[in-house]
Amino acid sequence: MTQILLHNYPQSPVAEKARKAFGMKGIAWSSVEIPRLPPKPMLTALTGGYRRTPVMQIGAEIFCDSLCILEEIERRFPEPSFFPDGSRGLATALARWSDGRLFDQWVKLILAGAGDALPQDFAADRGRLYLGPDWAAELERAQSDLPHLAAQARQALSLVDAMLSDGRAHLLGTQPSLADAVFWHVIWFLRGRWDGGPRLIAEFPAVEAWEARVDAIGHGNRGTEVTPEDAIAMAAAAEPDVPPGEDPRDPQGLRPGMAVTVAPDTDGGEQPTEGVVRAAGRDRITIFRESAEAGTLAVHFPRAGYRVRPA
Repeated sequence: MTQILLHNYPQSPVAEKARKAFGMKGIAWSSVEIPRLPPKPMLTALTGGYRRTPVMQIGAEIFCDSLCILEEIERRFPEPSFFPDGSRGLATALARWSDGRLFDQWVKLILAGAGDALPQDFAADRGRLYLGPDWAAELERAQSDLPHLAAQARQALSLVDAMLSDGRAHLLGTQPSLADAVFWHVIWFLRGRWDGGPRLIAEFPAVEAWEARVDAIGHGNRGTEVTPEDAIAMAAAAEPDVPPGEDPRDPQGLRPGMAVTVAPDTDGGEQPTEGVVRAAGRDRITIFRESAEAGTLAVHFPRAGYRVRPA
């Protein structure tokens, strides 16, 4: 199979979710390091504008958003499953909570907790992304509301601790699942990026023991680092293998050949990706786009959390 590349940087919590998921599958992959802050010209040459981290590349196919990445990894490597014992519905519901409201709260806590140590360019970029256009005022409110935000994080940790209180090894039973990857990344983020994180986590011994077990899983078979230039060359040398597909019940009437834009359904000021629909279903939309650097690319997005508009 064509080499799996993860465009990421070491400090990214969402990239850590994908890295841990690779470890659960025990798969081989290579890292392409990208900048923490835009501009990211090598990345957007592949995505057409999408700038979030991580992005997975397999040949000329580009997978945006960790949800899309993990779904594709499960499809290509079904064993061991991210959903042991038929846990897909529960694991996915927990992922929606962890990736949505929980992550947003903890980002706010970590940004606010950094105080004056937070670099202004980083504060402006992540503030706009996660707090909206009025990010500076929102960040100031968060700094004054830090005890409340810490109390919210503590309550979430208590829920995870309760799930583990019966002695199970992992959140949904004896085997690691998608739920472990998605909770791992927010707890990894809290521990590593907020001074109060280790003390707060230590209040929950079942969480700490689970954390050590998930940490021991590792990141899979990580190969030699690939340069952004080589990643683009690999895409240019490949062709996307995505058959056309449509859903006759699609509420937006999406059909192969339609010109559209796709972007996160938030007010983060992000550039949409423009292309032509190749396949659209309930869970994913794939568009074909032409890149001057990399030729024809298939760019995949989840439907959940993304807005598709006519180009």
